[in-house]
Amino acid sequence: MERHIDISFDCLPLRSIARLDIPLDASPKFRSKCERIKAALDQHGSLNTYYLHNAKCTFQLTNDPLRGMLEFEFEGTVMTDEADEKTKATHLSVQLVRETCDWLTEPVVAWFADTVRQAVVVEFDLYIAAGDLSRTKDRLARAQAELESSGGFVGMGL
Repeated sequence: MERHIDISFDCLPLRSIARLDIPLDASPKFRSKCERIKAALDQHGSLNTYYLHNAKCTFQLTNDPLRGMLEFEFEGTVMTDEADEKTKATHLSVQLVRETCDWLTEPVVAWFADTVRQAVVVEFDLYIAAGDLSRTKDRLARAQAELESSGGFVGMGL
């Protein structure tokens, strides 16, 4: 089956953030991203929340990519149920970044921006089902066990 919606994202489990300080020499772009992640933590907490970034959603509306394509970028938080098995809600910033639709109107752009949010819910559930999230949870559990077995000190091999 050919896909008419292409979604890609990087996922940062908010519970994996150990430090909130931003490096003094951070670029303005990186500083801004760190501030958005801190705001997501403040607003949604770290439990069962995931920050999606470097994210795109492309809709192919016709069989010609040079005509009828909408590309959105998005960033923000996805919240899951208590078992991390199903998406409950999203809080995403969505912007149209490229299009090849000369018939596009502003109400249609707004409708598609909302459709991005709905499509991300479906895609994140597929992400969970594919096991990417469970592998992340396993890595976090191993890191926590290593931290606890070392008495709270991890690093430098000392």
